[in-house]
Amino acid sequence: MILNKKQPAANAKKRNLVTYLYPDSFISDQFRTIRTNIRFITETSNNKVFLLASPGTGEGKSITIANLAASMAQQKERILLIDANLRSPVLHTIFKLPNSKGITNILKHRVPLKEAVSRTEIGKLDVLTSGPVSFNPAEIIGSELMQDLLKTAVKEYDMILVDAPSVLEFTETRVLAHYCDGVILLFKRAKTELEKASEALRVLELAHSKIIGAIINDK
Repeated sequence: MILNKKQPAANAKKRNLVTYLYPDSFISDQFRTIRTNIRFITETSNNKVFLLASPGTGEGKSITIANLAASMAQQKERILLIDANLRSPVLHTIFKLPNSKGITNILKHRVPLKEAVSRTEIGKLDVLTSGPVSFNPAEIIGSELMQDLLKTAVKEYDMILVDAPSVLEFTETRVLAHYCDGVILLFKRAKTELEKASEALRVLELAHSKIIGAIINDK
């Protein structure tokens, strides 16, 4: 599954959330295609947890997953968007949310999921930010508590989307890929090298993850 995406500029409070600000735009329609394809893939299964991964950094992954989550939430489904990038979190800035509570509070201090998530104004979309800075993200994300967090989320939401660091640079993303029901790879046209794309696929296969498709970011 190869899906194409272009990212336009927009001047607004949440200028990167094109699917929310401009639901009738061509870009929003492309995200609806991605959303529909995911539904086709999962309609005969109970898979709910999906990781969006990229070989390196700067490929537009966080913007893409934020728009995909917003598009899904407009279908009146309960969507949880998780920022599992504890090294360089971005989602709280995209949605203009505080980052005082998040994953690290749940995994280090046993804060309940419902107390750590942030509500948004977009349908039934909740965001679980990274939380306060942690100095051992690989150990935190790789713990059994992270698996428990995802199991809890599955009971509360119709779909869970996970943003994480680059596949080739950080080991926790490979662990997360194994925890999730499926992985969508994002490549940036004219930036992602073919060799790195192939290596990312190999690494994810070694992690026994299920790759369900890819998105090509044209910007």
